[in-house]
Amino acid sequence: MNRKLIAAATAAVTAAGLTIAVALTSSATAADTADPAMLAAMARDLGISSEQARERLDAEKVAGQTDAALKSSLGSAYAGSWLDGTGRTLTVAVTDSALASAVRSRGAVATTAKHSASALDSAKIKLDAKATTAPDAVPGWYVDVRTNKIVVLARSGGEAQAKAWAAEAGLRGDIVAFEASTEDPRPLIDIIGGNAYGVPGGGRCSIGFAVEGGFVTAGHCGSTGGRTSNPGGTIQGSSFPGNDYAWVRADAGNTPRALVNRYPGTVPVAGSQEAPVGSSVCRSGSTTGWRCGTIQQKNASVTYPEGTITGLTRTNACAEPGDSGGSWLTGDQAQGVTSGGSGNCQSGGVIYFQPLTEILQVYNLRLVTSGGPTTTTQPTGTTTSTTTPPSGTWAAYTAYGSGAQVTYGGATYRIIQPHTSVPGWEPPNTPALWQRL
Repeated sequence: MNRKLIAAATAAVTAAGLTIAVALTSSATAADTADPAMLAAMARDLGISSEQARERLDAEKVAGQTDAALKSSLGSAYAGSWLDGTGRTLTVAVTDSALASAVRSRGAVATTAKHSASALDSAKIKLDAKATTAPDAVPGWYVDVRTNKIVVLARSGGEAQAKAWAAEAGLRGDIVAFEASTEDPRPLIDIIGGNAYGVPGGGRCSIGFAVEGGFVTAGHCGSTGGRTSNPGGTIQGSSFPGNDYAWVRADAGNTPRALVNRYPGTVPVAGSQEAPVGSSVCRSGSTTGWRCGTIQQKNASVTYPEGTITGLTRTNACAEPGDSGGSWLTGDQAQGVTSGGSGNCQSGGVIYFQPLTEILQVYNLRLVTSGGPTTTTQPTGTTTSTTTPPSGTWAAYTAYGSGAQVTYGGATYRIIQPHTSVPGWEPPNTPALWQRL
């Protein structure tokens, strides 16, 4: 880099340097509006206090601003940045040691690196272009700014394959490193009532309803401590026989939704108001889909080979194995989860469900609800909207293009992906489509 460019970069990053440097170590106001739930989660998962979480957010905000300014000013000499474990110390790498003072003038720690950030990104693009030929032994690869390399992950015994694949992509020398890995990547899942999930020991049941942190289902689908799959989670509580309910805390990244699968399509879950005897009720399950009937009796007891279950609701809607744990709704109000019964969906039968209110009370759970339009489900399986969306401007069957902004349920949302809205795609339910402001 020539001296003029060095001088220009140094001047640019020094101009606002003193103010930012002080802010890196201050607890200003960046976290004053932070969501208390976010602060609590940070304290829990990072092992820090709520006040330390606030201070970290403040420091991280300033670090982001500092990094952006340095990235712009340093240009091709910028080689990446990272925060230390406390989130308070920002390190910025440069390919020219003459620019270290410019980094320090902004309150950051300077270090030198061989490869620029743009060089690392270009190298990774070569691997991305060969993604379809990546061996099974390679679960992933990434840019590691700390080591100034492209890291290729390799499962046990697969390093030779990984090296050959990287070489075919044109990556050789000290820009690439190989790291042993036991990762087994999988897509994360939206938790939607009626969808299938894998039970401990093999087999399949159905999700009942999304609750904060996971979902509820039938107790006979697994014991406390058991692991579920797709979505992955741990059964936090299970009662069977006597009762027939359980709740699963889903692994991080699986997202509870206020929806039930209607096979096809979805219906929203707006609450859990108990329906009286004689009400229509529809059930969702991963074996037989969407089936409807009426509530025949409540507070019923039924004896299975494992023992007697009490406090169930008796219906004439059908179900079959694999539907266990699935959702029961009257309109958009959640009623319970499938327990069992007799018959099938060819000849008909009598099926019982475990009322939802008891499950929520026993485990102190909160049902995830949409707060959206009420959808009444008829015994035939058809649905009709009976109310318009609550306060705000969002509406179903509306084409929302780039730049659209709506209000819904008292909150404001900005569009991420243009689309035509349908019931069940309310902004709180579709973070891939809408960003809450």
